[in-house]
Amino acid sequence: MVMAYFLDNFWGEKNNGFDILYHNMKHGQISTKELSEFIRERSAIEEAYSRSMTKLAKSTSNCTQLGTFGPVWDVFKTSTEKLATCHLELVKKLQDLIKDLQKYGEEQLKAHKKTKEEVSGTLEAVQNIQSITQSLQKAKELYNIKCVEHERLKKEGAAPKEIEKAGIKAKKATESYKTCVEKYAAVKSDFEQKMAETAQKFQDIEEAHLVRVKEIIGCFSHSVSEVHIQIGQVHEDFINNMENITVDTLLEKFAESKGTGKERPGECSYLHTVRMG
Repeated sequence: MVMAYFLDNFWGEKNNGFDILYHNMKHGQISTKELSEFIRERSAIEEAYSRSMTKLAKSTSNCTQLGTFGPVWDVFKTSTEKLATCHLELVKKLQDLIKDLQKYGEEQLKAHKKTKEEVSGTLEAVQNIQSITQSLQKAKELYNIKCVEHERLKKEGAAPKEIEKAGIKAKKATESYKTCVEKYAAVKSDFEQKMAETAQKFQDIEEAHLVRVKEIIGCFSHSVSEVHIQIGQVHEDFINNMENITVDTLLEKFAESKGTGKERPGECSYLHTVRMG
């Protein structure tokens, strides 16, 4: 069961919770864009590395094929080409992820526009309670001032007319304060109901957003992990191939391809005649 994090923690005296939650929703669009840029940059790095590896593999053709070491360059070339392919495959997977993020970003923008329309009533309720809270505070301060003034004049034995005048003002301030209290109660009830619904809506949006981007990050991690496994296999094959190319093998290949024959030169007839004589 998911906790009501937004519902329980975004009230407060100044009623700024709505503004914070609304902008947090908008920050989700920024996060999506930044994640897309990060993966795009990683893709560019992988692509550049793949090109460099391909170039390196081709450079082995310029290495001398003469001598017993010649066949070793074939192993280097094959291994390097495979590494280039691995990184290029990762590039393709990352580009697919970028497309998924772009599509999600478009859906996210539409959802946020719809939500903005849906919570417009809550924004009005927030503005109303902020306004009535200020009015209530002023009415309370005026009520206290007028009542204290009225009591002071009575205690000091001021002229009846002056006391009566102060009493009228105190009564008027009392009625104004009472009206503000009643209005505040109605506005507060409307605000709490709409804010509760909106807080839950914002949390639902944020949960869906986090689930989606975590899925994409999971795909990113899986793609990188897969390629690293493939790279590991390429390195393992390279090690095995190098172990299989023994010194004897290299010498044998060189002898087979460059050998000039096994038959040794015969003795010349002059030497044979001399020995016989």
